[in-house]
Amino acid sequence: MSTLARWCHRHRLAVLLIWLAALVALMGASQVVGSAYNNDYSLPGTQSARATALLQQNFPAQAGDTDTVVWQRTGGTGTVRDPAVVARMDAVLDRIAHLPSVTGVTGPYDARGAAQISRDSRIAYAQIGFDRPAAQIPKADVLAVIRTAQSARQDGLRVELGGGAVQNAQQSPLSNAALVGVAAAAVVLFLAFGSLLTMVLPIVLGVAAVGAALATVALLSHAVAIGDFGPTLGALIGLGVGIDYALFIVTRHRSGLRSGLAPEQALVTAMNTSGRAVLFAGATVTVALLGMFSLGQSFLDGLAVAAAVTVVFTVLAAVTLLPALLSLLGRRVLGRRGRRTAAGPETNPGWARWARVVERRPRALALVAVVLMAALAIPLGSIRMGITDQGNDPTSSTTRQAYDLLSQGFGPGFNGPVQLVVDAPRPDDRAALDAVAAAARSTPGVASATALPLRPGSTVGVVQVVPGTAPQSAPTADLLHRLRTVTEPRAEAATGTVIYLGGYGATLDDFTRVISGKILWFVAVVVGLGFLLLTVAFRSLGVPALSAVMNLLAAGATFGILVAGFQWGHLSEPLGVGGAGPIEPFIPVVMFAILYGLSMDYQVFLVSRMHEEWIRTGDNRRAVNTGQRAAGRVVSAAAAIMICVFASFLLSGQRPVAEFGLGLAAAVALDAFVLRTVLVPAAMHLIGPANWWLPRRLDRILPRLALEAAEQAPEQASEQASEASAAERESVEVTTGGDRTGPVRSGPGS
Repeated sequence: MSTLARWCHRHRLAVLLIWLAALVALMGASQVVGSAYNNDYSLPGTQSARATALLQQNFPAQAGDTDTVVWQRTGGTGTVRDPAVVARMDAVLDRIAHLPSVTGVTGPYDARGAAQISRDSRIAYAQIGFDRPAAQIPKADVLAVIRTAQSARQDGLRVELGGGAVQNAQQSPLSNAALVGVAAAAVVLFLAFGSLLTMVLPIVLGVAAVGAALATVALLSHAVAIGDFGPTLGALIGLGVGIDYALFIVTRHRSGLRSGLAPEQALVTAMNTSGRAVLFAGATVTVALLGMFSLGQSFLDGLAVAAAVTVVFTVLAAVTLLPALLSLLGRRVLGRRGRRTAAGPETNPGWARWARVVERRPRALALVAVVLMAALAIPLGSIRMGITDQGNDPTSSTTRQAYDLLSQGFGPGFNGPVQLVVDAPRPDDRAALDAVAAAARSTPGVASATALPLRPGSTVGVVQVVPGTAPQSAPTADLLHRLRTVTEPRAEAATGTVIYLGGYGATLDDFTRVISGKILWFVAVVVGLGFLLLTVAFRSLGVPALSAVMNLLAAGATFGILVAGFQWGHLSEPLGVGGAGPIEPFIPVVMFAILYGLSMDYQVFLVSRMHEEWIRTGDNRRAVNTGQRAAGRVVSAAAAIMICVFASFLLSGQRPVAEFGLGLAAAVALDAFVLRTVLVPAAMHLIGPANWWLPRRLDRILPRLALEAAEQAPEQASEQASEASAAERESVEVTTGGDRTGPVRSGPGS
C-alpha cells in the first residue's frame, strides 16, 4: 500500500485525469449502448418456467408488456355503455393505439372485449400492448400514453391506468432521495472535520465511484441478467460505503498530520493502516454479495454483480482517487483551526471514559444489549414472504386506483390471474381443455376459470384462472398450492394431458418458495466465508466467532424491524409506499449480504486497532480499551453518515427501495451504537486473551494477511506510542477520578 500511496501522491494530477477520462468513457459508452435490464424471476425446472416456455413458443405475440386503462362512470345512473362515454373512450383508445411503442389496444366495445365491462356496467377497462418489456419501454412513450388516457377525464368519468410500464414511469427519481442523504451526510462530515474542503472529499469519492459503477453495470446488463433494481441497489451501497471508506482514511491521515508527519508520510501511514482495512472490508462486502450465487437464481446473481461492481469501484476510488485529492490539499485537510492548534494526536476523552465503563460492567451491559436485540427480533417470527403488487402502491397513485377499480368491478383476484398451460396429447383437443377448466372451477378459492381459444393445429391451450382473493394474500398462495398438488394431478389423470401452472403470479410464487427454502444455506455460506476471512486476517478463532454471532443478532433485529414496519404496515402508509403486505423474498437475501458486509466493515476497523495494540503489548484489556477509544469516534461518525444516506431512501416512494432504506439504516444504527459500542467490547473483556487464540497447527496452515503494515516508520511508531500513552492516562483519570496515583486494574471485567 505504501508504494501505491506514494505513486498517487507524486502523480496526483495523472490520477485525477485517469479517473476523469474513465468516468467520461464509461458514461459515454453507457449512453450510446444503453441498458438491457431484465426482471426475470423464473427458475429453471419449475412449473412456471416450463409454462412460460410453452407460452413463448405458442403465443410469441404476448412477449411485450400489457398495461391497463380503467374507467368508471361516477354519479347519477349512467353507465360506461352510454353513447357519449363510448364515443369519448373509443377516440382516446384509438389515439393511444397509434402512439410509439404501442402494438395494439383491446377495448371493451367490440366482440373481443365483451367481458371487459363489469356486471353493473359502471367500470370497464382496455388492455394496451407494448412492443417490449416494461423496463425497456422509453419513459417518454409511456408518459404519452398516460397523458392521452387521462385527457378523457371529465365530471362523471374517472380514468386511471395500471401496469408495470405505468408504474415505472410514475416513480419518483431516486436521485432526489439520494440528494437528501448526501446533504445530510455532508452536515455530519462538516461536524466531524470542521473543514469544508475536507467535507467535500468523501462526497466526491462516493459520487465518482457510483457514477463509474452504474455506467459499468448498464454495460454489463447486456451480458448478465441484471434486474432494473440493480442500479438502485448499487447506488444505495456505493454512496454509503464510499463516504464511509473515505472517512476512515481521511481521519487517519489527519491524525498523522496532527502528529507532525509530512503530508506524504501521513498519507503513506494512513494507507498502510486504514487503507489496508478498507481493502479488506471491501473484499469482505464483495464476498458476502457474491455469496448470492449460491442460491442459483439469475435475478439474484444480477443484483449481486451490480452491487459487487459498485463496491469494487468504491474501493478503487478510496485507494487511488482519494490519496491524490489528499495530496492536492496538503495540510489544508486539517482546516484553519486544525492548522493553528498544537501538534499532537487527537484524544477522545468521552470514548475513553465509555471504554472504562464497559470494562467495569461488561456482564450487565452485555445483558442489556442482548435483551434489546432479542426484543427487536420478535416480529421476525411472523415474517411472510411474497411479492407485493400495485395494491401496495400509495393510495394517491393512478396504479393503486386502477388496481382498486378492477378489484371493485371484477373481484379481488382479477389483478393476479394465473394460467393452467395444458399440453394435450392431440391437436385441437377442446374437450380436454374444457375438462381442465371445469376441474379448476371446482377448486376452492377459484372465482372463475375460462378456457381460451385454441390456435388451429396446436396441442397447447390455456385456462385462465382468476383467484377469489387478492394476489399477495395468504389464501391466494394456498390456492396456488392446491392447484399444483390436487387439481393438476386429478385433471392430468382424467384427460391424459400435462398441465403446468404459469403466469406472473405463479412465477413469483415459485420464486418465493425456492428462495425461502435456500435462505438458511445462503446464511451459512456467507457466515462461513466471513469467518474464514477474519480468521486469516486476525490469526484468531475468537474474533471471527464473536463477529458471526454479532452479525446474526443484527440480522434478526433488523428483519424484525422490517416486518413491523412493512408487513404489519406501521411505517409503509406514513412513508407513502402503500399498506401492509408481505416482504419481497429477495429483500432478506440481499439485505443479509449487505448488512453482513457492512457490519464486517465496522468489525474490521474496530478490531484492527485492537489487534495493533494486542500485537504491541499482549494486554487484552489495554487492546480493547485502546481500540474502542481510537475507533469509537470515527465508527460513530461513519455510522451516522450511512444512516443518513440509507434513511433518505425511505423518501423514494418505491416500496422495495424504502424497505432497503429502513432495513439498512436500522442495521447500521444497531451495529454501530449497540453491538460495536457495547456488546463487542463487553464480550471481548469477558473472553479475555482467548479472543486472540489460534491453534499453532492452524496458524502454520493459514496464509498470512496483515491488516497493519509489516514495518512502521519511526514517526508512525511514535504516533502510536503517543496515542497509547494518552489512552492510558485518560483511563487512569477516569478510574481514579483524576488521581494519577490510583491503581489501574488489568483484568477483564474488573
